[in-house]
Amino acid sequence: METVILEYGWVLLVLVVLEGLLAADNAVVMAVMVKHLPRVEQKKALFYGLIGAFVLRFAALFLITFLVNWWWVQAIGAAYLLFICIKHIYDMRKHKNGGEEQQKEKKASGFWATVVKVELADLAFAIDSMLAAVALAVTLPEVGSFHIGGINGGQFAVMFLGGIIGLIIMRFAAQWFVRILQKYPSLETAAFLIVGWVGVKLTVMTLAHPKVGVLDEHFPHSTLWNSIFWSVLLLIALGGYLTGVRNKKKVEVNEAK
Repeated sequence: METVILEYGWVLLVLVVLEGLLAADNAVVMAVMVKHLPRVEQKKALFYGLIGAFVLRFAALFLITFLVNWWWVQAIGAAYLLFICIKHIYDMRKHKNGGEEQQKEKKASGFWATVVKVELADLAFAIDSMLAAVALAVTLPEVGSFHIGGINGGQFAVMFLGGIIGLIIMRFAAQWFVRILQKYPSLETAAFLIVGWVGVKLTVMTLAHPKVGVLDEHFPHSTLWNSIFWSVLLLIALGGYLTGVRNKKKVEVNEAK
């Protein structure tokens, strides 16, 4: 029994770290999506987004045996994230080329439209999160004969706890990212590039789905891919941060003059 407890404790710890990393992805996307809203509405949109993330992850736990076949959900999520990344870069370049009309035409999404976009992104992340959780939890020995959604009760409990902790991390991370984007506006482009890179990650997961079969199904969770993904993400974040700090100093110097 002690061995089983140790195994469950270790997997829960690993799952919390994994959920924290996945929550960081989700938090950046949420922060970028709500940034254009007034501060009060930002908090509301993040709150609704987190409620949606909780509901979707909880539902995914029950429906995971069906969701594993829904490769197209992640494909849509990937396409959406790549779209908003490319659109931001395109709009930014068009505006730099003197497109004042573009600035007038560009209208930020309203509150509820933003919430809907956040929830759509949450759906893709929920599947990503639960698939990773299941891959870890199924390695644990079953405890008792009680099953939930086709998963052993003990394994389900570990995934549920890991998911809840991940959501708590996401809550604080999303608000922190919003504050950072407000403090360093030039970081917005880096944030959108990260969103696009997360879209690439979902694309890799889609291509590795057994029903698609373009990539090996184990590749998205391999050390090689995870090393590449996090290295590129950190480089984008570091480059964006350094650029943001430099631009802020230039603005402060110009204002001092």
